[in-house]
Amino acid sequence: MFYIYKMKRIPRHIKKRLLDALKVSPVVFLNGARQTGKSTLVNDIAVEIGRKGKTASYVTFDRPTTMAAATSAPEAFLAGYPKPLIIDEVQMVPELFRALKVLVDEDRLANKKILNGNYLLTGSANILSLPKLSDPLVGRMNILTLYPFTTAEASQGLGNGLARLMQLDFTAMTNRGIKLLEAIQLASFPEIFRKEESFRADWLDGYLTTMLQRDVKQIAELEKISVLPQLLRILATRAGGLLNDSDLAREIGLTSVTTKTYRHILKMMFLTVDINPWHRNIGKRLVKAPKGYLIDTPLLCHMLDLNLTDIANNKPDLFGHIVENYVATEIIKQLNNGAIKAELYHFRTSDGKEVDFILEKPDGSVFAIEVKKSESVSMTDFKGIQVFAELTGKDFMGGVVLYAGKEVVPFGNNLWAVPFYALWQ
Repeated sequence: MFYIYKMKRIPRHIKKRLLDALKVSPVVFLNGARQTGKSTLVNDIAVEIGRKGKTASYVTFDRPTTMAAATSAPEAFLAGYPKPLIIDEVQMVPELFRALKVLVDEDRLANKKILNGNYLLTGSANILSLPKLSDPLVGRMNILTLYPFTTAEASQGLGNGLARLMQLDFTAMTNRGIKLLEAIQLASFPEIFRKEESFRADWLDGYLTTMLQRDVKQIAELEKISVLPQLLRILATRAGGLLNDSDLAREIGLTSVTTKTYRHILKMMFLTVDINPWHRNIGKRLVKAPKGYLIDTPLLCHMLDLNLTDIANNKPDLFGHIVENYVATEIIKQLNNGAIKAELYHFRTSDGKEVDFILEKPDGSVFAIEVKKSESVSMTDFKGIQVFAELTGKDFMGGVVLYAGKEVVPFGNNLWAVPFYALWQ
């Protein structure tokens, strides 16, 4: 049974960050994978960011004539629209980035009163990975990312679950009528989060074809582009594991250098994400390899050609990796959408002690999250967190084991077993 919601537009939790960015930066770039809702979001705020009672101007490069005009005379093209201007899929006309730099600098020299919020751009590739595009706008552009729905977004929750976890605030938390499998299915692309399995499978097939055969050509010339789906499938089988490009290279028949390049392309397209290892100079040997995940857990199941319910019922070990991938992506999305200032890491010692996720704030304080798919938790499940707490001393804020049970249970000073539903408050 799939959780059904009334058909209406879903508010995005990153909206406040986006509006705030437009107040302090001349150019804001909203990137993210295709079909995450970028165009919908920027059109939704066009009225709010418009001036003198007018909606912000909007242009997209769906039409060849528009693209040709922008390519041939980028500065004249930009000057032809009143500001603020929304430009959709701007990476299709890279010539615009240098033209934007010129216009922003001219506005500054002219001492114009309205400098910020003049240009809102969207794109389907990580611009930070494309220095030829991003370099001209260094110091002039704020970059945000729109990911697929969090469970809280899709179910119209507040989206403060991670923030409350880090504050060890569990008061009045409930599952909001959502079970874990439903939560995983909801945390996906706007086009499929409500849909049945057969529709999702067909949609994801088409989505991957577009991303891996057409869109990737806009950002890189790859000699063996046909290898990308195979590499993505292999990464799906290893979700939550340590990344080793040499091992991956042997499996797909490429060099380790080429494999690393191709894996980087998948990250640029927002299909995969790496979580780096946490380390300090603390006198203990730590594993320094990143862990890899797919940014969308229903997509991960699709790459494995398996139904989520079947995995949960018949493949418990694999289901554990699926749940860990879900938690990883929920943390990434909530860090991105909200006001939490923290970096995400994993922790593993050379002798096998580990914590799935570490959140480190700018002041050096740290918070630990371990994931267990079972409905019960014991003190053994806190071993990795305890080792981490000893290493970090006063910087340790607390730690939780997320599990499939129904109750929040204390396990010591600032140690708690917490149901997964804390994530979708």
